[in-house]
Amino acid sequence: MRFRDGRALSVGVVAAIATLVVIFYYPVGSVLASAVSVGGRLTLSPVVSVLADPFYTGAAHTLVTAPTTVPRGVVTWLRAGMPPVRLGLFGFTAYQAFLSTVASVVVGLPGAYLLARFEFPGRRFVRSVTMLPFVLPSIMVAVGFLAMFGRTGLFNDALALAGLGPVEVTFTLELVVLAHAFYNAPLVTRLVTAAWESVDSRRVETARTLGASPRRAFVDVTVPQLLPALLTASVLTFVFTFMSFPIVLALGGLQLATVEVWVFASVQNLELTEAATLAAIETALSLGLLYVYLRYEAAQIRPRGDGGGPTRTPLFVGRRSVLSPRRLALFAYGLVALVLFVGPLASLLVESVTTPDGQFTLEYYGFLLSRQASAASGTVRPLPAIRNSLLFGAGALALALPTGVLVSVVATRDSRWSRVAEALLTAPLAVSGIVVGLGMLRSLVFGTSLFGQRIVLTGPLAVVAVHAVAAYPFVSRNVTPALGGIDDRLVDAARALGADRTRALVDVELPLVAPALVAGAAFAFAISIGEFDSTVLLAEGVDSATMPVALERYIANRSLGPNLGPATAMGTVLLAVTTVSFVLIDRVGGRWER
Repeated sequence: MRFRDGRALSVGVVAAIATLVVIFYYPVGSVLASAVSVGGRLTLSPVVSVLADPFYTGAAHTLVTAPTTVPRGVVTWLRAGMPPVRLGLFGFTAYQAFLSTVASVVVGLPGAYLLARFEFPGRRFVRSVTMLPFVLPSIMVAVGFLAMFGRTGLFNDALALAGLGPVEVTFTLELVVLAHAFYNAPLVTRLVTAAWESVDSRRVETARTLGASPRRAFVDVTVPQLLPALLTASVLTFVFTFMSFPIVLALGGLQLATVEVWVFASVQNLELTEAATLAAIETALSLGLLYVYLRYEAAQIRPRGDGGGPTRTPLFVGRRSVLSPRRLALFAYGLVALVLFVGPLASLLVESVTTPDGQFTLEYYGFLLSRQASAASGTVRPLPAIRNSLLFGAGALALALPTGVLVSVVATRDSRWSRVAEALLTAPLAVSGIVVGLGMLRSLVFGTSLFGQRIVLTGPLAVVAVHAVAAYPFVSRNVTPALGGIDDRLVDAARALGADRTRALVDVELPLVAPALVAGAAFAFAISIGEFDSTVLLAEGVDSATMPVALERYIANRSLGPNLGPATAMGTVLLAVTTVSFVLIDRVGGRWER
C-alpha cells in the first residue's frame, strides 16, 4: 500500500515537472541562455559586464570591479555619516519594491483584522470584492490612477472645490508606490484573513486560562499563526512589485525605470543580449528570494488542531460602541481605503461616460458596439474578447487547481527533497510574464523539437497553458499553510480505517481546507482574467484576444479624441465581468466555510 501511495505521488510530481519543462522551463531557458552565450560559446561576460556597470548596480559595482576596496569604502562611508549612495537600476528596483511592500502591508493588514474579527452587514460581499483590485490588469490600474490623480482627474477636481490645488503627482515614486499598494494590499488582506479565521481558538482560550492577558495571548498565540501568511503576502508582493512593468511604465516612465521597464526598452531598441542578461539576473534574484521564503514557510507550518476559529464580534453594538477608539480607528481606515480603492475605479467609470469638457456621453460604449458589428479584418470585437477571457480562465483553472494541490501535498511532506521539488514547481512566481511569453513565442509557438518530438503550441492552447502556469502557484500558496496545519491524527485515523493516501487526501484533508482551496481557485481565475504580458504576445490575431488585450488596443485608438474614453468603456465592461465572476466563485465555494 505504501509503495502504491508513494508511486502515485511520484508519478504526479514527475508529470507536473515534465509539463513545466515543456511549457515553462524550456521557453524561459531559451531566453535566458542568450545571457550566457556569445556566438554559440558559453561565457559569463554579459553578466559580468552588467554587474560591473554603475548604471545597473550603483555603488555595489565595486564588488565586481574592485572587491578588495569594499571594506575600506564601507568604513569611509560610515565615518562620513552614511550619506545616500547611488542605487543603480537593480538597487532602485529593490527600493521601490520594498516601499511598495511596506505600503501594501500597512494598507492590507487592518482590512484582514476587520474582516476576520468583526461581523457587520455586507462583510461577505466586502471579503469577496477585496480581491477585485488585485485581479484587474495592471495596465488598467495605471489608467485608473491617471484618471484619478492626473492634472484633470477627480482628485484635483475635489481639491478645486475646496479652493486648493491643483497638484501634480504623476511620474513620482509616491504615486507608483500607492498604485502598487492598491494592486497588492488586497492580496495581504485575503491571505491574512484566511489565516486569522483558521487560528485555533482553543489555544487562545488555554493561554487565557493560564493567566495571559488578551494582549499577551494575541502576541504569543495568534501572531505566530499569522506570520506565515503575512510573510507569504509580503514576499509575493515584493516579487510582484520587483517585476512590475505596466504600472511603473505608465506612472513613472523611464525616469523611474525598474529592471522590467529597462528590459522592455532594451527589446524595443533591439538590444536583445542586454535585455536577456538583465532578465536572467532579475529572475535569479527572484528565484533565490522565493527559495529562502519556502524554507522559512516549511519551518513555520504547525498543526492547528480542530478547535475552530475565533468568533467574530459585532462591529455595531449600540451608539456607545461606535465611539470606542478601536472602532473609530476602523472607521477611519475604512474611509481611507474607500478613497484609495474606489477612487481610481470611480474615475474609470466617470471617464467612460464623460467627454473631456465634462459633458455626459455614451459615445464610448457606442464605439464598442460599432466594433462588435464591424466586419473589417483586424478588428478586436468586445464579445469574443469577453468569451475568450472566461473560457481561458476556466481552462486555466481546470489545470491550475489539481497542479496547485499537488504542489501543496509535496510541500507538506517531511522529505529533504520536498523543498527542492516545491521550489522547482513554484518557480513561475519568480519569472515575469514578458519573459515567459517571449520564450513561448520563440520556442513552442514557432515549433520546436523536444525528446525527438515536434511540438507546436499555438493560439488558445498556448494562452491557457501560460495562464495555468502563472495561476497554479496561487492555489498552492493558499492551500499549503492550511494543509500543513491539519492535525496528523485525523489522517492517521483515516489510514488506519483502510483509506489509502489519495482517499485520505480527498475525503479528509481537502474538505478541511476547502476555504483555502476556494480562495486559491478564485486567485487562479483572477490571474487568468487579468493576465496581459504573455497574452499580448501569444494571442493570434483577433480570434484569441482577451479583454485586457482588447483594452490595450482601444487605448491606442484615438478616433474619438485625445482621451481614454473607449479604453475606459472596455475597462468598465471588464470590471463588471470580473466582479460578477469572483463573487460567484466565492459564494459557491462559501458553502464549505464556517
